Amino acid sequence: MTSIDQAEARMNVSPKFWDKHAEGYAKRPVGDEAAYQKKLEITRDYFRPDMEVLEFGCGTGSTAIAHAPYVKHILATDISAKMLEIAQGKAEEGNVRNVTFRQVAIDDFSPENETFDAVMGHSILHLVEDKETVIAKVHKMLKPGGVFISSTVCLGDSLKWSWFRFVAPLGRIVGLMPLVRVLSTQALVDSLTSAGFEIDHQWKPEKSIAVFIVAKKAG
Repeated sequence: MTSIDQAEARMNVSPKFWDKHAEGYAKRPVGDEAAYQKKLEITRDYFRPDMEVLEFGCGTGSTAIAHAPYVKHILATDISAKMLEIAQGKAEEGNVRNVTFRQVAIDDFSPENETFDAVMGHSILHLVEDKETVIAKVHKMLKPGGVFISSTVCLGDSLKWSWFRFVAPLGRIVGLMPLVRVLSTQALVDSLTSAGFEIDHQWKPEKSIAVFIVAKKAG
């Protein structure tokens, strides 16, 4: 059994699901372009030209490629081979040479301690089985003063999404959706601070269900 297969068994997240939807995902426009651009801008305020950066759950690579000119190197990982194939094509088309793509689940990714200056995890923490374990792992792999930059869907912040916690398991069983956790912003902040992070920036665009957080590891 490969590491990806092992991650699928533990996390109930199938690379096959994301492979199937990769092309449609790549073609789908950003829901709120202004908010996305603001997140990019805020992130770049934390970047330096000498930085080593990790992005897990990178999807088709758009964010990693957008940030590539501002750092030394980005290692962008995902469980979907098809997503990464599209990402690699984008990088080659744009002549981006300082982004490396790797197929690996965050559960099985094992860098040296304090390897990265920054870690990005966008639209991913609500898709993992155990966010506390993932957040603790991110904290461990960051250098002192390093930042964990995330944008996370928090359906638990709105009563109108309360029904989703009942529908999601059925959707997963029939293969229409992956594992999706109904998180709240407060629960996410609590998980980050419990792991030893300090919240350096927090922003939720108007009418958005995703919260953008920059969490810093004490230097």
